[in-house]
Amino acid sequence: MQKLEKYNFKNKAFALLSLLFILFFSSCEDVVTLDLEAGDEKIVVDAEIIWLKGTTGNEQLIKISKTAPYYNNTTPKVSGAQVRIENSIGDVFVFTEKEPGSYVCTNFVPVINMDYTLFVTAEGQSFTAVEKLTSVTPIDKIEQEIVPDFGGEDVIEVTYYFKDPADEVNFYLTDYQSDFLIFPNYELTDDDFLNGNEINIRFSDEDKIKPGTILNITHRGISKNFCNYMNLLLEVYGGSPFSIPPGNIRGNIVNASDSNNFAFGYFRLCEADKVSYVVK
Repeated sequence: MQKLEKYNFKNKAFALLSLLFILFFSSCEDVVTLDLEAGDEKIVVDAEIIWLKGTTGNEQLIKISKTAPYYNNTTPKVSGAQVRIENSIGDVFVFTEKEPGSYVCTNFVPVINMDYTLFVTAEGQSFTAVEKLTSVTPIDKIEQEIVPDFGGEDVIEVTYYFKDPADEVNFYLTDYQSDFLIFPNYELTDDDFLNGNEINIRFSDEDKIKPGTILNITHRGISKNFCNYMNLLLEVYGGSPFSIPPGNIRGNIVNASDSNNFAFGYFRLCEADKVSYVVK
């Protein structure tokens, strides 16, 4: 009987300690909102001129917004801006606001290796940037295979191939988009050790790629400077650099009157090949 009473006492003590343990860690699940200091509000210019192979490239879009506090669920749009691009032979392409913060041009003329200058006037500030339109070789083929992941589980891996041009330095940016990806997944490549050869780029996502999945692959040619900028973004934000504003990384968009008050974003011009692949 004494032994039974001792056992019951231990059980009661263990139960009490367990309850206190659960209550303690449950109290640790409360959401803590930090009082973060808001930085200076800045203009953000999302200016990608992308010329998809097989199109004229005449329709282009530039988005202008402002930075916002960390806990804001929306991005402030900038309306009433004046936006234009000029090429090196004097042609001017005007972008017209179609909805708040979105500026559209319908007569743009893309020319490989031509220099283009972006001009933006927004909220009393003038910004400018210069970049060259970079070419890209097309995707030759896409293959898939079953490979083991880090845990030894079999996953589907999709690989696309393209021929790198010889006797020139090339940089590439790939983005993958699919229903299972909240944001596009980005990957940078260069021809440092593969100049003039066939290059293959692989993509897998654990068990999320299944037969019937549609994977949209956009393969861009980019400049070395934009490659360096994107490399910094990917190091800081992982595979989704535009999931939050790149507030601490400076692009090529400068303020014409105050160099310290630059805009966030990068003006880039890319030829691209886009393929929609249905996983088998």
